[in-house]
Amino acid sequence: MKVSVVVCTYSEDRYEDFVGAVDSIRRQTYDDIEIVIVVDGNKIVYERVQTNYDAEGVLTHCNDNNIGLLESRNKGAELANGDIVAFIDDDAIANKQWVEKLVSVYEQRNVEAVGGRMTPIWVAGKPSYLPEEFYWLVGVTHRGFGDEGEVRNTFGSNISFRRNVFLDLGGFDPHIGGRQGDKNLQGGETELAARLRTELNGTLYYKPGAEVGHKVFEYRTELGWLLRRAFWQGYSKRGMEVLVPDSGDEETAFLRDLLLKFIPDRLEKTLTGPSFTEAQKCVMLVVFTGCVGLGYLYGCTKWR
Repeated sequence: MKVSVVVCTYSEDRYEDFVGAVDSIRRQTYDDIEIVIVVDGNKIVYERVQTNYDAEGVLTHCNDNNIGLLESRNKGAELANGDIVAFIDDDAIANKQWVEKLVSVYEQRNVEAVGGRMTPIWVAGKPSYLPEEFYWLVGVTHRGFGDEGEVRNTFGSNISFRRNVFLDLGGFDPHIGGRQGDKNLQGGETELAARLRTELNGTLYYKPGAEVGHKVFEYRTELGWLLRRAFWQGYSKRGMEVLVPDSGDEETAFLRDLLLKFIPDRLEKTLTGPSFTEAQKCVMLVVFTGCVGLGYLYGCTKWR
């Protein structure tokens, strides 16, 4: 089973991170891999890519213009030759067994898509006040996500599809998020996974052992950025409800766990400790939830 791993990049500032992502794919324990590199309209970056990755098993492409991440991913899938097309971001590092773990699910189960766990790589240190329940704000699998099995969606930086299924669905909707769509609307993988379910009655399977590390840069640990992110995530959740009917089940379950399990658990640790760090996290659970709620309410004025 041949796997094509698509990596999209566009910024000179992120080139070294991109190199780290590609190198992690080249170190995989699984052998039958093709790497597809799509540069989103930056000719200077593409020249460096051509120089550094002129090798067998590597396809390179440069978009004529900057068309956005989701459409670039779609282009990579079109160029790919694999049975499976997998996606990873240019600021991520795949575990050596990432592809092997993904393939094992396709070989053992009749599923159309497989995703894995995102783990944090704290570039500038982990903020003490950020609770694990809200790691999804920085693109990392959060506490309470769930166990191995069928899920609604996983992160776009650790998701794969049978290539023929991906193409039949038309790929990601480029109007969702990114530099060319609604910049404040996130969830391209959510919308695509929903179409997989509704149009093809397909299944996306979560394999926690298929791990990808996501670099969390300093700006993503600043409180102001996290609060804004939470607000626009709330906005996105409302958008997904309109674009993708029945998409809110996981959010409802998460909110229930947050109110009935996670907050009481942290309160108990704070009172019995006492722990200043736990107290910070407990407060921020409430603050982030409030920001998400405000974003959701704002989304209700835009998405009807």
